[in-house]
Amino acid sequence: MNNSKPFLKWAGGKRQLLPDLISRLPKSITDSKKIENYIEPFIGGGSFFFYLKNNYEIKNAYISDINKDLVLSYRTIQNKLNDLLVELKKLQSKYDLQADLENKQFLFYEIRKEFNKNLAYNLSEVTNTFSVERSAQVIFLNRTCFNGLYRQNKKGEFNVPFGKYLNPTICDEDNLREVNLALQNVVIEHGDFELSETYAVKDSLIYLDPPYRPIKVTSSFTSYAKEDFGDEDQKRLAEYYSRLSKKGCSLILSNSDPKNNNKSDNFFDDLYSKFNITRVSAKRAINSKVEGRGSIFELMITNYRLNE
Repeated sequence: MNNSKPFLKWAGGKRQLLPDLISRLPKSITDSKKIENYIEPFIGGGSFFFYLKNNYEIKNAYISDINKDLVLSYRTIQNKLNDLLVELKKLQSKYDLQADLENKQFLFYEIRKEFNKNLAYNLSEVTNTFSVERSAQVIFLNRTCFNGLYRQNKKGEFNVPFGKYLNPTICDEDNLREVNLALQNVVIEHGDFELSETYAVKDSLIYLDPPYRPIKVTSSFTSYAKEDFGDEDQKRLAEYYSRLSKKGCSLILSNSDPKNNNKSDNFFDDLYSKFNITRVSAKRAINSKVEGRGSIFELMITNYRLNE
């Protein structure tokens, strides 16, 4: 048990929905405070994963993501934390020493430019030096960019502008040490969600938080990685969900509710018609306009009835 929390601010993060997720845990888990096998193939910022690590005994855990830089950062914190802390402290000092926002902005774009020069690396071949420097850049950009977003264009380039922060915490040493402890003995993989099926055994707890289906055609913020996640991927995920349900796994899935915009859109109601679908209230958090950040509904789908 520890006190870890997400080390990155991640669009679509589940911190505000934690009470809804916690209330949907299988009764056997809430009673025993133990999880034999946990799987989360769209780890993102990891809010739910870290909550579970802080409050439950997890024997085996598997996390993965399609975003290569995110996976590299998790692995670096897991295996090379002290080196990463040295690099982050250098970046913190460098940023803090800039005389004004104009100089801080110049530094931000210099580091973003350097970051975008190294897109075509192979995770299995990175050196210790590269993994530490790259992961430090990921955290730096996340802490100093606009609204703490992580977004890539079709080329895989990080394209979020400067956030104009005077004193951001770039090196949160205390939390990174807690994250390091939470990640011990955790399998961290890079790739498509279906790779996790190998680790799924009966009674596994599996949380699926894919890139959300856009509520409107114009609201297509799904670019956590350069690969899109369209309707065909959502259908493939629903098939994966059904397969793992038949294996005897306990599954929780979250997604956007198309009915926010179109009451007759039954896309997810049809895909998951055999399972338990509930709608929960959430705040839209990544809209650039304040008036676009009101409450909406999101879907929570389980393959078991609550309190079972």
